[in-house]
Parts: sequence; C-alpha cells; structure tokens
Amino acid sequence: IEVGATVREEDAGQGKKAILIGVENGYPIGTDVTRVKQFYDLGARYLSMAHNGHSQLSDSNTGERDGKWQWNGVSPLGEQVIAEANRVGIMLDISHPSKQSMMRTLALSKAPIIASHSGVRALADHSRNLDDEQLKALAKNGGVAQLVAFDSYVKIRPPDSPERVKAIQALRAEFGLTGGGPGGGLGQGAIQQLPADKRGDFQRRLTELNREFPAPPRATVKDFVNHVDYAVKLIGIDHVGISSDFDGGGGVDGWSDATETFNVTLELV
Repeated sequence: IEVGATVREEDAGQGKKAILIGVENGYPIGTDVTRVKQFYDLGARYLSMAHNGHSQLSDSNTGERDGKWQWNGVSPLGEQVIAEANRVGIMLDISHPSKQSMMRTLALSKAPIIASHSGVRALADHSRNLDDEQLKALAKNGGVAQLVAFDSYVKIRPPDSPERVKAIQALRAEFGLTGGGPGGGLGQGAIQQLPADKRGDFQRRLTELNREFPAPPRATVKDFVNHVDYAVKLIGIDHVGISSDFDGGGGVDGWSDATETFNVTLELV
C-alpha cells in the first residue's frame, strides 16, 4: 500500500490537502474482481495492476530487463479490473506496469490515468520511465505524469567499481543483511533490518566505506528538474506533477527528504 499527497483544485484556495491511499500492486485482488470495490470501501483511490514483477493482471516493466513477458500487456482478468476500477472510481496507476500494459490500459479506460512516480525515458533510458509516445498518450487521455526524484531513474550512472561491490558485500555479510540489490548493493530498507543499537555502527562503517570507495555521483535536483522541464515542454504543465518516492528508495542530491523540498522550487524558478 502506498500513500500519496495531492491537492484538489476546489480546496487549494483554502489550503486544504488530501491524502490518497494507493494499492501499488493489484496482486492481492487475486481472481476476485469484487475486491476492487472492497479496496475502494477501505479508502483506496488509485491502483497499479503490477509492481516489480508480472502479476495475474498485467505485465511489469521488469519484463524488459528479464526478457520475459507473461501477457504482452494486460491479461483478460486485468481488463475486467480496469472496467471495475472505472466503475467504482479508482484511478489506474501505470508507473510500474510495462509500456504495452500502459497503452492497453489507455485504450480500455474511460477515465484519465496517472503515472504516480516515473521519469522521462528520453533523459534516462530505464524501463520504469516513460518515452515520448507514452507521455503524449497520457496527456491525450487527460492524465498526469508525476516525475520522480529517484536517483537511478533520473540519471543512468556507471556501475560501482569491483572494489566497492566487494566492500559492500563484506559489510552486508558482517551485519547479516539480506536481499541486497544487483551487484551487491545495499537494497531498499537494508538499514531498517538492523536492530536499533546496530544502525549507528552500520552508518558509521558505511560512511567510511563511501570515503574509501566513492560511489559514482548521484543525480542532482538540477537533473531531476530537467525531467520536469522536458515533460512540461512536451505535453503541457497540466499533465505534469512531482513525486519523491522517499519511502521506496527515492531521493537525489539536494532533495533527500522533505526538509529539502524548497531546493526543487528554487531550481524550478
């Protein structure tokens, strides 16, 4: 479950904000389409039919990386879910599904859709990002692309050096961490796996490792705002938003948490 913040036009003048609950993976729907209404009744207002892996409803963007597809877009059951989401009033979120899934969703949906946290593929060639065709199709549908400040989606960096990979793997093993990213990376939530009394020690050791084996430079706020600027020029400001994905590994140099949000405004100005 993912929570996103937005402001309704009629409430903006009063300073009101709305918090929307999103179901980031439709997998728990199973084969029971009536669960879409159950999610709505529990407060869900947007739904992604797949996450990082194919589901019974839709292909994921990860099929591009793996070279394996399950549905070549949306499954027959997924088509029923799209119709039911339209009926009950749940927005469809196409950030994690594949391009073919997105284009099929656009063809079927009778309501605007969203990309809750994606980047511009013309600036960073990653399967999680939207190419120009997708951006234009989203705008034609009346939807919104929320450009995301997720380092690896903002800027494609060279891989870590073999020495850094080896050092990270050794540090992970020493602290008993599991589930690291490709090449021995730390992975999302690695630090949260540690007992509280070990987190400080781990952070200190990680800082030392980063000094000895520097990582390739991260994307910056300027790089991120380039994505926003590109999309606004391509499809218009009404169809472009901003997202962070801080709870999912997001962040760039200059916007690593909510306290640094003014840096984004400054760069936009």
